[in-house]
Amino acid sequence: MSPRISEGYISRRLREDYRPDSFASTDGYAQLALAQSGELLKRAAVLMPLVRREGEWHLLFTRRTDRVESHKGQVSFPGGECDSGEDTPEQTALREAEEEIGLRPQDVRVLGRLNDVVTITHYRVTPVVGVIPWPYEFRLARVEVARVFTIPMLWLTQRENWEEHNFTPDGTPRPFPAITYHLYDGEILWGASARMTHNFLSVLGLLNA
Repeated sequence: MSPRISEGYISRRLREDYRPDSFASTDGYAQLALAQSGELLKRAAVLMPLVRREGEWHLLFTRRTDRVESHKGQVSFPGGECDSGEDTPEQTALREAEEEIGLRPQDVRVLGRLNDVVTITHYRVTPVVGVIPWPYEFRLARVEVARVFTIPMLWLTQRENWEEHNFTPDGTPRPFPAITYHLYDGEILWGASARMTHNFLSVLGLLNA
């Protein structure tokens, strides 16, 4: 990973790219979903935790259990729907991360936000990027989270490690590109979490380097 990828650089790039009323997805799905659902989009936020391991940036992910109501067994970031009374996505992302993996809000150094992503489940999700200590003593909500693991950002940038293919969500008139990563540490990153990961790497200028 380039030595220029410092916390300051990440924070600056996020700040320069962020647009409060924009969508990060460039595949056309966000605009179509928004037009179809109108005000029915539910607000949500996720935390994209960054850690330094052996001098290299990693992103931290969770794998959901088979007992959760939705997205069973999928790789995701800690997060969920905004509660009433929460004024910012940071509040939601930090609360959810504490509930899901025992990550204390005071242990997260928030660097910024990515532009919102619209999911096929009609959520408008704000990804919040923050640095956390490593190693860390996580406390998993066992009903929701099966495990926590990290993937090196360098591996995530390498084109041979993912495939882009078309999918057609129910009710849509045309297919849209989706990203599926190859197996890493027994896990497959795909769907909205893979799209958010790509959006983040793109903001940092790492995908076409």
